[in-house]
Amino acid sequence: MTPDSPIRLLLSGPLAFGPGKAELLERIQSTGSLNAAAAEMEMSYMKAWKMIRGLNSRFREPIVTLSRGGEQRGGACLTPLGLEVLDLYLQAVAAAEEATRPTLERMREFLAPDEPDSRG
Repeated sequence: MTPDSPIRLLLSGPLAFGPGKAELLERIQSTGSLNAAAAEMEMSYMKAWKMIRGLNSRFREPIVTLSRGGEQRGGACLTPLGLEVLDLYLQAVAAAEEATRPTLERMREFLAPDEPDSRG
């Protein structure tokens, strides 16, 4: 996923799934930790936890499982449904980017040239 993809899918009512949630899931998948994923995104743990709690409550099954810390040092992982939701989002982003590429290229032709750097 490109970091500047602003594509947000409106799933149901106020539930949207966009680049922030997708990035959080990707980072949970790579780190195995909600805390580490949030830190990598410079997001508070509480905000990340609330985001995952909200997502888990809106799907029929959890998309992330969380285990508490302690001696075993808790962790987080995507469930099979979480992996599928993330993959479907990434597919939608890729399809949207492909579909809009010609329009964006044409629109960019009308942009004024960038100003040269005057700090020279």
